[in-house]
Amino acid sequence: MENAQNILSWYITAGIETICGDEPYNALQKNETSENVGQTINMPKTVENIGKTNVRPATTLLAQENSAACANAKELCTKAQTLEDLKAIMENFTGCSLKFSANSTVFGSGNPQAEIMLIGEAPGADEDRMGEPFVGRSGQLLNKMLAAISVKREDCYITNVLPWRPPGNRTPTDAETAVCLPFLHRQIELIKPKIIFLLGASAANAVLGKADSISDMRGHFIEYTLPNGDSIPTLAGYHPAFLLRSPAQKAKAWSDLMRLQRKLEDL
Repeated sequence: MENAQNILSWYITAGIETICGDEPYNALQKNETSENVGQTINMPKTVENIGKTNVRPATTLLAQENSAACANAKELCTKAQTLEDLKAIMENFTGCSLKFSANSTVFGSGNPQAEIMLIGEAPGADEDRMGEPFVGRSGQLLNKMLAAISVKREDCYITNVLPWRPPGNRTPTDAETAVCLPFLHRQIELIKPKIIFLLGASAANAVLGKADSISDMRGHFIEYTLPNGDSIPTLAGYHPAFLLRSPAQKAKAWSDLMRLQRKLEDL
């Protein structure tokens, strides 16, 4: 029974909430009574109808599980007084399903006293294999971008919103992002950078709590507020992976780098 519950939970996490029935069913069509057609339309079996009839809906169960995982992550993060503490906590955390499909927990890397903190969305295949952020083609381009404004990678701190690679590099779900955000927030608190540079719309929206396009967010600094009320100037820009696919946008990326360099000079 426990094994069946684990399998069911896995399907729910994957977004599968309906099991095919024996007969076709049109959800938009109203059930006709047996007085009219001599029979009723059989409803397909759904996850929430499996087992006892009074079982809570699957979506509610999933939401409650995710809420509990978020609360657990926040509580664990308060116990981390150093980056080493936080890394150990993340490596032992089991509240995000992505961990079970990833090869490694990709924690942040770089200078713990960095003035610049760079944040991407999630590890790719190379990062998942090597256990370090931005080590693939995107990382190589990022190194060149930083060098163009006389910034060394080793002087920065680089991390991602999610420490685990989504299968097939798919877009993370909102639930997966929500569970991982407390770990990122704690990294920011421990690093206390002077500037945050967000790479891509997904990272920018997650960190800033927005739902905007990167075109709307880039080009100006936005304040990221710490729990103690202090704020950090934050700039959003194109992700290096996007620039590899769309080299025509590199001119805009260069203007963002110039904006970042001027901000550094003003600090």
